[in-house]
Amino acid sequence: MPQAPAIYEELSVRANVRFFAGLALDEPNDAAERAIELAGLTDRARSPVHTLSGGLKQRASLACAIAHRPRVLLLDEPTVGVDPELRATFWQHFRELANAGVTILVSSHVMDEAGRCDRLGLLRQGRLLREGVAAHLQAEAGAATLEEAFLTLARGADVTP
Repeated sequence: MPQAPAIYEELSVRANVRFFAGLALDEPNDAAERAIELAGLTDRARSPVHTLSGGLKQRASLACAIAHRPRVLLLDEPTVGVDPELRATFWQHFRELANAGVTILVSSHVMDEAGRCDRLGLLRQGRLLREGVAAHLQAEAGAATLEEAFLTLARGADVTP
């Protein structure tokens, strides 16, 4: 799921989700309907994407990303531009998917988002600074927050190419 929704604006939510599900599944309709429901878009399934708000477009993008029941899900800044309630809903969905065995890789510069993940890889200028559990990274850096830990670890790292 890219940061900016990469879905067809002129199609309905349902048509988009069925299209993306159909790329990987022989019977995409049931999977598409489950993804639409999971994303909370059942009442907007017939709406053309161009009529949706930014948050609803993010939901539609999420539905497209999960409709084919991926074993690995790549999410780039999945909650950028969404309200706090929707953000919490997305993370609840991500946790449910992870608990169901889906491997989820999240790219984010927001440390609060990163802290929701089970394991982290802190990157700076394309180089891995540290990898591990948020609490351990904070302890290693002697930091109260994950953002503070990142800044401390980044300052001490040689990241010249």
